Amino acid sequence: MDYNYPDEMKTRLRRIEGQVRGVLRMMEEGKPCKEVVAQLSAVRNASDKAIAQIVAENLHQCILAEQGEGNQNTEKMVKEAIALLVKSH
Repeated sequence: MDYNYPDEMKTRLRRIEGQVRGVLRMMEEGKPCKEVVAQLSAVRNASDKAIAQIVAENLHQCILAEQGEGNQNTEKMVKEAIALLVKSH
């Protein structure tokens, strides 16, 4: 099943990409470790949120597709989604 990622998600990832470029720029400018780590932490938090949103949206779409096919047992998909979230962290 192909998944169509919403423009909002792509925009979020472009923002994260910009944050990473900003961290690299800080490193090239010799900014203090504390500032660099603070920005990297912000990148990590933003990427964690993006992962959670992608998994949640995909799970929702998969459940709707399964229910559309008459399959009401979606427990396996939920477990797989949880495993993805745990693995990503």
